[in-house]
Amino acid sequence: MENKLYVSPSPHIHGGDSISKNMYGVLIALVPAFLVSLYFFGLGALIVTIISIVSCLAFEYLIQKFLMKKEPTLCDGSALLTGVLLAFNLPSNLPAWIIIIGALAAIGIGKMSFGGLGNNIFNPALVGRVFLLISFPAQMTTWPVVDALNVFPMTYTDATTGATVLSLMNEGVLDKLPSISNMLVGNMGGSLGEVSAIALILGLLYMLWKKIITWHIPISILVTVFVFTGIMHLVNPVQYASPFVHLLSGGLMLGAIFMATDYVTSPMSKNGMLVYGVGIGILTTVIRLFGSYPEGMSFAILIMNAFTPLINSYIKPKHFGGK
Repeated sequence: MENKLYVSPSPHIHGGDSISKNMYGVLIALVPAFLVSLYFFGLGALIVTIISIVSCLAFEYLIQKFLMKKEPTLCDGSALLTGVLLAFNLPSNLPAWIIIIGALAAIGIGKMSFGGLGNNIFNPALVGRVFLLISFPAQMTTWPVVDALNVFPMTYTDATTGATVLSLMNEGVLDKLPSISNMLVGNMGGSLGEVSAIALILGLLYMLWKKIITWHIPISILVTVFVFTGIMHLVNPVQYASPFVHLLSGGLMLGAIFMATDYVTSPMSKNGMLVYGVGIGILTTVIRLFGSYPEGMSFAILIMNAFTPLINSYIKPKHFGGK
């Protein structure tokens, strides 16, 4: 009997949704964080984002058209989203040629080398970010100083640089950390899309409202980091920062809400999502507290991306009628 059933690669979306609808929904959720980045980093945030988006779109088109010999699928929004997320993980003073290399790594290595959307094992934007972090550590860890009084600063590569919250914690300089209120609104150094916790939480609420994602992955990551950093803070408050500082600093919010929840590279079952989220939270905490890198979120997500097929194999929902 002829097989009439055709199953496409993940992500499998049912109902009235589509891949493009969900991709553009995530982009809408990123708007508050982008507006905050424009306010604090000004021209640099705009330039980095535009270069990243254009580069990702160009590389996806060229690779699909001339190497894979297939019709380009730029309209599905996935390359556009990768460009935005890659930009959000970069300093706002990063030179254009380094951004272009990062886009090539994200699209060429992280996505197209596996066959395109639905086949990639790792989050493409994080592949690009980690590739740049390893290849250009000095440029990737040079952060512009945020000046809340200088609305839309017209500076780019010549911006004044300073330390981030995570680098201060890594050096044990806890008395110079910004206030919780400044960390909530984004008045601190860091990658251009990760500084404002309030803006990122607004994006989370929007995606939950639109049912683009579920709460399982972001909440399990945030709770795990809060619990373990809270324990370390209680043991030695002089050496280890408050769990609230950990939640609001670095790429934790951005990663938990927008990177770890990627449809393709995260588990399919709700229990699997919880295991995946707890694993990311534990790895992030261990790297932050005991590793040489101040930030561990990107590495933690990529490591757990590799475990996603295993999680899907051993944590499955009961089949219909099963006991």
